[in-house]
Amino acid sequence: MYCGICHSDIHTAYGEWKINGQCITTYPCVPGHEIVGRVTEVGSDVTSVKVGDLVGVGCLVDSCRICPACKDNEEQHCENGSTGTYCSPEKVIGGFTYGGYSSEFVVDEDFVIHIPNSLSESLAAVAPLLCAGITTYSPLRRYGAGPGKTVGVIGLGGLGHMAVKLAKAMGAHVVLFTTSANKVEDGKALGASEVIISKDPEQMKTMVNKIDLIIDTVSADHDFNAYLGLLRRNGSLILVGLPEREQKFAPFALVHNNVHLGGSSIGGIKETQEMIDFCAKHNITSDIEIIDIKDVNKAYERVLKSDVKYRFVIDNSTLKK
Repeated sequence: MYCGICHSDIHTAYGEWKINGQCITTYPCVPGHEIVGRVTEVGSDVTSVKVGDLVGVGCLVDSCRICPACKDNEEQHCENGSTGTYCSPEKVIGGFTYGGYSSEFVVDEDFVIHIPNSLSESLAAVAPLLCAGITTYSPLRRYGAGPGKTVGVIGLGGLGHMAVKLAKAMGAHVVLFTTSANKVEDGKALGASEVIISKDPEQMKTMVNKIDLIIDTVSADHDFNAYLGLLRRNGSLILVGLPEREQKFAPFALVHNNVHLGGSSIGGIKETQEMIDFCAKHNITSDIEIIDIKDVNKAYERVLKSDVKYRFVIDNSTLKK
């Protein structure tokens, strides 16, 4: 029914991600890993879903199921290689997987997320939770965001606006860092208690030793050291944005206050279901703009200009079947 547009879709479609200088995209490519819809058909052995159920599919559609990571419900780190929702080798039938920019999608029941009925009136806005939601929920949960903690969020885009909403719902004091003065009121409306213009050194100084956890959602080059210096003792700066080029950091910035610099991927299927249930409980969805599939290229151009609040979602009902 709906599929969100993730910045990863653009990187993949444009062939921008490379390993050892080689483009990892296999064409033809059908992107899309923020998928929601209703079950229209089930196989004879399926037991966990039935026709008519509201379900979602995120970034994964298969894994080995037997390695330590899979047994720990972290299929995203499958030691034998998880299968991505699109542009990933399909281990059972061969070829490559195709994503959610489509009218139909076939998936293993073990990789289906159940969408609570309380979210049924806002399904389009649920779609981005399957990637942007879990990408920010996972590190917030892992690093203890909650009452008594101050959480910083760098960037107010598709990931950043979800990080603000989720951290607020978890009970944390949320500080948004942005380079754009015109996002101050938006940040506060989404749940940030404070908004800091990161280009202003004086504003940045007010946050020194104030932040327990920072979620960095920015994919452009930026100065990590400026944010490491804001962390309290034993604080953590966690990257979920992926700059294309290698970044630099000062080792002393880590040693001072015993702070940590790390990264976080998506979550496993169990944690993704937990995230959806949390969002249903707290009435959290993504802020979106719905588009027709014919406008996807224009949407890509606008994403690259940060001209969206805060996620495009394709209405797949317009696709011919």
